[in-house]
Amino acid sequence: MTPAPANLLSRFIGVVFSPRATFLGIVAAPRWIGMLVLIAVFMSLATFLFLSTEVGRQALLDQQVSTMESFGMTVTDEVYSQMEGRLSFAQYTGSIVQFFTLPIMYVIIAGILFAVFSAAMGGEAAFKQVFTVVVHSGAVSVVQQLFVLPLNYVRESMSSPTNIAALLPMVPEGSFLAYLLGAIDIFVIWWVMVLAIGLAVLYRRRTQPVAVTLLVIYAVIAVAIAGVRSWMGGS
Repeated sequence: MTPAPANLLSRFIGVVFSPRATFLGIVAAPRWIGMLVLIAVFMSLATFLFLSTEVGRQALLDQQVSTMESFGMTVTDEVYSQMEGRLSFAQYTGSIVQFFTLPIMYVIIAGILFAVFSAAMGGEAAFKQVFTVVVHSGAVSVVQQLFVLPLNYVRESMSSPTNIAALLPMVPEGSFLAYLLGAIDIFVIWWVMVLAIGLAVLYRRRTQPVAVTLLVIYAVIAVAIAGVRSWMGGS
């Protein structure tokens, strides 16, 4: 029996606390606009509020410098001053970029998943259904921001406090292992699992092989990121 369509708040809470039962209703009546707007607005507002503070702007500057240096770039005083001068409107550019790039990212992810599960593996699902599953899995990102932003404000940092590297400070900074663990985040793993449940419901497959496939892809991406950063940092 197909569950009755749920309202936006019920779907959001359901994806977080009871994803399988919630996705049964979502794939039967795929509605994505409300959830996409909710997530995009929240993420943009969170970015705006954080970067409106002096702590947030300095954290952004520190992150930009750290990222550039990790790729082997030298940040001169002139470059630093230019970057510092752009901080006055960082909350506007950051929130706007967040609002418009999030839907694009969801479309790309949904397109890849649709190509793999529908085109390559012969699954029966419409792109709208896949996109709806991807969008709803983004509810985890909202929970992540609610958890991470206060910690980042206290830490005065934009680096994720929930990546594995942050939980293992004894790992040598700048090493391949540090970059690898830094690319693996507990909330991203949760998101992958929720996404796997949604796809399993949609394509009527067991969750375990779908989750393993997505986690392997995530691991490969993490290794690639760590490899590039380690190579650039050491060059």
